Amino acid sequence: MLERYHPDNWPISQEGLIHMLIALGGALLGALILHWVVFAILRRITRASTSQMDDVVVEKIRNPVRWAMVAFAISIAAENDALVGNGWDVFARFLTPAVVGWAAFALVKGLAAGYERQLELTGDEVANRGYRTRIAILSRTARVAIVIVTISLIMLNIPGVRDVGTTMLASAGLAALAVGAAAQPALKSLIAGLQMALTQPLRIGDLVRVDGETGRVEEIRMSYVTVRTWDERVLVVPTLRFLDQSFENWSRVSEKLTGPVMLHLDPAAEVEPIREEFERFVKAHPLWDGRNLALLMTEAYPESIELRLSMSADTIGDLWTLRCEVREHMVTWLRQNQPGALIRHRLEVEAANQRAMQG
Repeated sequence: MLERYHPDNWPISQEGLIHMLIALGGALLGALILHWVVFAILRRITRASTSQMDDVVVEKIRNPVRWAMVAFAISIAAENDALVGNGWDVFARFLTPAVVGWAAFALVKGLAAGYERQLELTGDEVANRGYRTRIAILSRTARVAIVIVTISLIMLNIPGVRDVGTTMLASAGLAALAVGAAAQPALKSLIAGLQMALTQPLRIGDLVRVDGETGRVEEIRMSYVTVRTWDERVLVVPTLRFLDQSFENWSRVSEKLTGPVMLHLDPAAEVEPIREEFERFVKAHPLWDGRNLALLMTEAYPESIELRLSMSADTIGDLWTLRCEVREHMVTWLRQNQPGALIRHRLEVEAANQRAMQG
């Protein structure tokens, strides 16, 4: 028959248990009160500041710092109470690196978000794309390094996997990155991502043409870049592709571009009236930015001539719309005012076929 527990038989006395609860509860309450006071002061300071970054950073680190203060308070209670210390000493070896890593991770994330918030207040969109690219790549690299170091420190406290933790911690070092870059694809991608952040052949938001497709850069990661095309498809391109091979970046310096509309007409076409109508239409169009406007005959063949109608706009999207509307207007105008300028090879073949069938 099992013997019932009696308070006199407990390994912990009631006085010891009460002392432990008082010490632990007092430490936790003090930590929470201190956390509330500190962040109340910080929020008041950030509200008085004109910068947006400190608001974001304080909000991001609030929860990790709370738990770090709780862990620190329990450590103080463990120093003053043996019962708390007996269980805490083992648990703290795993919790301390986890809490510190969480706080560091949140700090890096908060700094990145704060810088991006600051960039939203400036008006230079081209420069902002470069800054956002650097922030995204460098902050992601720092967060990955923090995760690796944190997991390694936790694993170092497990005897059975201590060697694995040591290996992971060593792989996070810069020396291992430099030595293993030529042999490890993952490290190659990491170095390629860092090179992308420093040299910036393309940035988040740039309009690029790669592998015959055109789209906006949505995300730049260590191993790949995502490009969203006009029809909502997403291209996943390896980062090394942009460093090893050529590609087109249409917004590297600015969004201001000059674009052509090509017209292939009959040699009998009168070019000067076409030029006058083209210039009249574009000058009256709200999307034209007033920089470039020209009509040139770029080729002349026995059966056709080629006219290049060039125009400019403030953004790539505006230029695309302007080119489409100019193309539509000029074809309509030619049909109404110079029908003889339109090439009629297809109609002549159809007429010849009809004559052959009739006769």
